[in-house]
Amino acid sequence: MKIRIINKSKHELPQYATNASAGVDLRANIASPITLKSLERTIVPTGLFIELPVGYEAQIRPRSGLAAKYGVTVLNSPGTIDADYRGELKIILVNLSNENFIINDGERIAQMVVAAHEQAEWLEVHELADTARGAGGFGHTGTK
Repeated sequence: MKIRIINKSKHELPQYATNASAGVDLRANIASPITLKSLERTIVPTGLFIELPVGYEAQIRPRSGLAAKYGVTVLNSPGTIDADYRGELKIILVNLSNENFIINDGERIAQMVVAAHEQAEWLEVHELADTARGAGGFGHTGTK
């Protein structure tokens, strides 16, 4: 698949790290470092603008290394970029640790996965088909 992209950042286009990678890393495109304090959130620009084909979305996800090492994650995870959005890709980061985290220009702050999706046709009914699970929700299968 080919996706049209405008790169207004100071960095290379996103690239897949390996042949089997599902996502590409997105980099901060900022004029000066951002200090993200404990429990603080911020929106970080990437300088990237994309044109997805209809029927596809771009999912914005946390980078596991930032989450595991520093407690920094994407707040609305996964975030969705719709095919008709033409604005700059910006990442909502939150610092869940007790320490300040410095975001530097060019830092890999999130990953993006392009995925197909469908739009459902909603059929209003008065009852749903029965299943073995039924309405069992959170924790319904127990702890073992």
